[in-house]
Amino acid sequence: MSTARVLTARLLSARLRAACLAAVCLLGACLPLPAGGAMASAGPPVPVAVVQGLQPLRLAGEGSYRWFGLLIYEARLWVGQQGYRDSDPGAAPFVLELRYARSLQGSRIAEASVEQMEKVGAGSAEQRKAWLQAMTGLFPDIRKHDRLAGRYEPGQGVRFFLNGAPLGGQLDDEFAQAFFAIWLSPRTTAPSLRAALLRDAAPQP
Repeated sequence: MSTARVLTARLLSARLRAACLAAVCLLGACLPLPAGGAMASAGPPVPVAVVQGLQPLRLAGEGSYRWFGLLIYEARLWVGQQGYRDSDPGAAPFVLELRYARSLQGSRIAEASVEQMEKVGAGSAEQRKAWLQAMTGLFPDIRKHDRLAGRYEPGQGVRFFLNGAPLGGQLDDEFAQAFFAIWLSPRTTAPSLRAALLRDAAPQP
């Protein structure tokens, strides 16, 4: 083989290696790793400010909620080392994130939440009335692809975030238990979604 052909072959080989390396680097940049080093499933993890205190962060499970076949949102449950226990749901911090597939009015989200709280037997009628008022003043209108997350802190309650930015102050523990029961209580009206969220929620040694 002539010297020119050898040089051309080497140049093409070098370019091919460079292209492959660039592709690998690009792929790696598109696959975020949550704290603790375990790779999450497809899609970015919730912002660091939302999952503060959940180190090492772990995706317990995820699923979707549909209404008459229409996708309303995708849900994810993030836990720390203590995980989540049915027997003591208020024992450890966790984050429940909803990624909406369509636009919804904040007032309607609040109303639907109270309706579900009543169905799972959470709170009294008077409490639910107060919770409806609190949520109506807190939840903004949601646009398609918005991410609404609730971070639970044991004994303190829940703080909500929209696309990583905090929404108002913290709501008390009693409200938090009632709110998260919508998805995590054995009495939920969406048992399949609950099972998907709790798939890997058990505490780790």
